[in-house]
Amino acid sequence: MRHWLVYSILFIICLSCSNEPSGSNTYVPTPSPLQIPQVFEDNILAPIIPVNNIQTEEGIILGKKLFFDTILSENNTQACASCHNPGNAFTDPARFSVGIDGSIGTRNSMPLFNMAWNYDKKFFWDGRVFSLEHQALEPVTNPIEMNNSWETVITRLQNHSEYPKLFEEAFGTTPITKELVTKALAQFERILISANSKFDRYLLEEATLTPQEENGLNVFMDETKGDCFHCHGNPNNPLWTDNLFHNNGLDAVFTDIGLGEITGDPADNGKFKSPSLRNLIFTAPYMHDGRFNSLEEVINHYSEGLQDSPTIDPLMKKVDEGGVHLSDSDKADLKAFLLSLSDPSFINNPAFNNQ
Repeated sequence: MRHWLVYSILFIICLSCSNEPSGSNTYVPTPSPLQIPQVFEDNILAPIIPVNNIQTEEGIILGKKLFFDTILSENNTQACASCHNPGNAFTDPARFSVGIDGSIGTRNSMPLFNMAWNYDKKFFWDGRVFSLEHQALEPVTNPIEMNNSWETVITRLQNHSEYPKLFEEAFGTTPITKELVTKALAQFERILISANSKFDRYLLEEATLTPQEENGLNVFMDETKGDCFHCHGNPNNPLWTDNLFHNNGLDAVFTDIGLGEITGDPADNGKFKSPSLRNLIFTAPYMHDGRFNSLEEVINHYSEGLQDSPTIDPLMKKVDEGGVHLSDSDKADLKAFLLSLSDPSFINNPAFNNQ
């Protein structure tokens, strides 16, 4: 009798489990950890992956499809890739991106790569967002970008012939939410890793720098010459940015106060996030407002074009002299070194392109 009772209880438990709706079963998508380049493993900390948005094959596939799909915009004409073009290292070659209705912003589109190593966790030029997942929320509703509502986006995705299945495969659920959309986008954006420049191969002893590139590195690292490394890293920081905010002497009077608008602290006025120096050959124009069309203009700014202001960064040590005053040969060598940080394999990686 005792055995019969035990078997009966087990049968009831199994029956109840078999009658559970499919949506309540535990679903585990296929893990897809980031492939960490050796040059990163050797020099910097591990990437930051949120515990509630682990990288998976299904999530990345979904995120990539969403990134290139115009379904997110109000009139179905613009995708994330419209302003973050893979061929331009996921930035926009135009000074200011154009929204769906022709509206034009006031800042240059930031390139997208190596974002899993953004230890400061602040995104956009002014640091107004604290994660990739939150970063993806704003462009959809911004009136000068996609100018849509999340309610419309979710309805479109829910009624789509493919997306409900893709969301179920990625997250184990059929109801689609904006949080799941941005999680998928963030998973795709985190795989956008650039670490195969000539200089990366030099660090791995797989390439040799030219004498001009070697001298350009010396100019970059020399505090009496270029003095670039404080904000933009060094061979031991292959992100080539500190991911922090600086007033780099662009203006004496600000029309855009950058970080100060977010913090409300006047001491932050005129500060913007240091961009990575990787892939400069693909990412013109330069600076937060795209004011410089060439690397020569950028180098000339630091050489003899610095503008003083109350919040000028202390690292702009020679602002009283207008800049560091590089010779023409040092300027050319510095440019040659900076170009050695570009990674053609990144913009041609089929995993990152819409194919």
